[in-house]
Amino acid sequence: MCIGIIGVGGLGTMGIKLAHAMGHRVVAISTSANKEAMAREKGADAFVVSTDAASMATEAGSMDLILNTVAAAHELGHYLDLLAESGTIVQLGVIGTPHSVNQIPLIFGRKSIAGSLIGGIKATEECLEFCAQHNITPDIELVTADKIDWVYNQLCHSNKDGIRYVLDIKKSQA
Repeated sequence: MCIGIIGVGGLGTMGIKLAHAMGHRVVAISTSANKEAMAREKGADAFVVSTDAASMATEAGSMDLILNTVAAAHELGHYLDLLAESGTIVQLGVIGTPHSVNQIPLIFGRKSIAGSLIGGIKATEECLEFCAQHNITPDIELVTADKIDWVYNQLCHSNKDGIRYVLDIKKSQA
């Protein structure tokens, strides 16, 4: 199975790691060509720059499943050509505005758009066990409270590498 991951960073990076560990062919999809090395380091077999028509054409019709982790305004229909016949895009990232999608590729390609939230307790436990077995962890940086302004700036302006920041309360109290 070929799985595409839209959005290289945070949730997308975890998607790459999980799909790779499950033995799937993984294609990372990003608007930024400079994320290719990171995506491949995390387990992507291929990389597509979604703003480059030639790059998109290299994977056209190849993906059985696309996980869309992007939580910013974008055109979902732009990615339909990447799906194989009967393929599905699953929305994981949430935006406040509707996507406009041309139905013709959906109908003629038997393609679907679905949504998903987190699973229940049993599914979460199974996922955590799988992650433990395969040493899959999120990319984090521990920070102390005196770095909060810096972290905020990183998240708002320059966190392009998918790092998540975790506040170390014990060290912050020292």
